[in-house]
Amino acid sequence: MRKEGIHRIVVRGPNWLGDAVMCEPALSQVRTIFPHAEITLLVKPAIADLLAQHPAVNRTLVYDDRGRHAGLTGKWTLAGVLRRHRFDLAILFQNAFEAALISFLAGIPRRFGYATDGRSLFLTDPVSLPSRNGQRHQVEYYWDLLKPLGGHGSAPAPRLFVTPEESASITKRLADAGIGASDLVIGVNPGSTYGHAKRWLPDRYAEVVNRVLKDMQAQSGARVGVAILGAKGEERLGQAIAEQIKTRTVVCSGQTTVRELMALVKRCQLFLTNDTGPMHVAAAFKVPLVAVFGPTDWQTTSPYGVEAKLVRQPVSCAPCLLRECPIDHRCMTGVTVEQVYGAALQHLPLAAPLLLPEPASSRRSIDPVSLAGVTVFLDRDGTLNEDTGYVKSPEKMALLPGVGAALARLKQAGARLVVVTNQSGVGRGYIAAKDLEAIHAKLRQLLAEDKVTLDGLYFCPHHPDDQCNCRKPAPGMIERAVAELQVDLSRAYLIGDSARDVELAKQVGVQSLLVMTGPSGTETLADLTDRGLSPDHVADALPHAVEWILAHATCRPAASQVPL
Repeated sequence: MRKEGIHRIVVRGPNWLGDAVMCEPALSQVRTIFPHAEITLLVKPAIADLLAQHPAVNRTLVYDDRGRHAGLTGKWTLAGVLRRHRFDLAILFQNAFEAALISFLAGIPRRFGYATDGRSLFLTDPVSLPSRNGQRHQVEYYWDLLKPLGGHGSAPAPRLFVTPEESASITKRLADAGIGASDLVIGVNPGSTYGHAKRWLPDRYAEVVNRVLKDMQAQSGARVGVAILGAKGEERLGQAIAEQIKTRTVVCSGQTTVRELMALVKRCQLFLTNDTGPMHVAAAFKVPLVAVFGPTDWQTTSPYGVEAKLVRQPVSCAPCLLRECPIDHRCMTGVTVEQVYGAALQHLPLAAPLLLPEPASSRRSIDPVSLAGVTVFLDRDGTLNEDTGYVKSPEKMALLPGVGAALARLKQAGARLVVVTNQSGVGRGYIAAKDLEAIHAKLRQLLAEDKVTLDGLYFCPHHPDDQCNCRKPAPGMIERAVAELQVDLSRAYLIGDSARDVELAKQVGVQSLLVMTGPSGTETLADLTDRGLSPDHVADALPHAVEWILAHATCRPAASQVPL
């Protein structure tokens, strides 16, 4: 296929919420393979809402199979709509026969999809199904479809996007229910639209929540609220659990749009759930979660690329994939309160950071809003933790001295913290994407011990030879942060230990700070000086870099206050 001849692509996405989340990495890969093409997403209404803010998509067409596109006449109508768009290529992540038929009727010249469901006749480029010898995760199943088109590497974790306005709306909605903006939130998703077989017992959910609630309050001293989520028809289930919970609880079952559900899930500090679509939404937002699995296959549909805690009771009849259990539901009744509670406890350092006393060395009166609007970008290896070449497991992740306390000072002053890190070990095959996510979960956990949370964490997984736009000093990661976090670069800083970090800072126009904790600090500084790229400040370690930012940013006017 001559990629330069592909100008307009239609992507047929999956129908189910969880499947659509698991397909997101592949959707992003389409944009990487065809960077200049116009990409149109064809999906059902709920999935159109889910991916409404996705940066890889130029346009979304809604497949209304219960309305104007119902029946054979509706399919012909949809094919006519697609024909008018004159697509060059159809990529069919949805496996159904009708997806291939509609793209054929639309006259799309290249039709690309798995050779399944008897539809090879309608595909110009049928792709053989992956081997059934090993259990292939659904994320990888979608990802592998693109390999004949030039896709490569390992699938990253799914990601989703909500707007600041959507987050603010959920904050207000919770506040109206008595759950403040600074309160911790436990999310509970006890239902399942797929069928009752996937549901854990509601009384056990309530008992786990009450026990975790007590621990979170004792550990952090913060107020804790509970939000119960669910689909239409699950209102009574949510209310039955709410009546047993001993704190402020809001039942949102059947009362949220897809976009509202996403913002609500993202607001949670801990998420307890069955194997459902919202479980994958929580994973995409990196919310610490505990998932109960019963009749479904945890090897293929578990949360991908995050350190989720899975609880299941191995029984001979699972996974059966049935909607209703024909016997005694032993895969779910066998899961105990102690098992789920124990799994939740492992997440508490992230869900409810300890309120540790501030070290005497860092006690200083700082206006809590003096750094409001300031963003500090942070390199990882050599800046936050020791650079050992490649950190290949969570056990190898250890912060450099004073890092947690120093970052806590920035957070207390109102700054946002965003990590931007090159991780070519993924592209080189030294480390799997899942392992990298576990390492980053460990990083967040270590920072949480000093009550530090990251506002963003971006990494480039590509091999240096890939010539991507995200490997530092290329600006791709900063550009994503600007788009997704609304970063004001006129009030931003970048702390790193390498020449690439300083070059990136100069390129995007932020203040650059070089720390000498990397493996070649002196040589790096000499090289930058020779090239006329001196950093704005040089510090022996991150704590002293933070001191400079606190002094510099608090006396520096915001962009709107700069005299003309």
